[in-house]
Amino acid sequence: MRDPDGELTPDCPNPVDQYKILLRRILENRPSGTRLRLAQALGKNRSFVSQISNPAYATPIPAPHLEVIFEICHFSPDQRRAFLKAYARAHPRRLARAQERAQVRRLTLPLPDLGSASRNEQLDRLLINFVEGVVGLIQDYKR
Repeated sequence: MRDPDGELTPDCPNPVDQYKILLRRILENRPSGTRLRLAQALGKNRSFVSQISNPAYATPIPAPHLEVIFEICHFSPDQRRAFLKAYARAHPRRLARAQERAQVRRLTLPLPDLGSASRNEQLDRLLINFVEGVVGLIQDYKR
């Protein structure tokens, strides 16, 4: 399917399949729990991570998720280059928009455990939506 550098080979003409296969291989070589940590960091269910890392599903990886994926999955520089090359072939405009947003910083907040996974997930989603809304306002203001 691919050569050692992650380049397309004749039997893998689809760049979406290529970046999904690369992500899946990286996830398979990470400690158990990485998929769950990635899903939590993205504010998604674990099944979403399965969909974005499986070429059988048409679900593309949203460009705003790329930096989180690289961070949580600990992509090497070569893996990141190969992934971005395939992603750029598959979604050239999405990658350009993601690179415009690339200058971000992360803030980790201690939150109380609300006693259930669903309530904790609701709180996480509420805070993520709030921050995304504030960031959207700031970006609109700068334009």
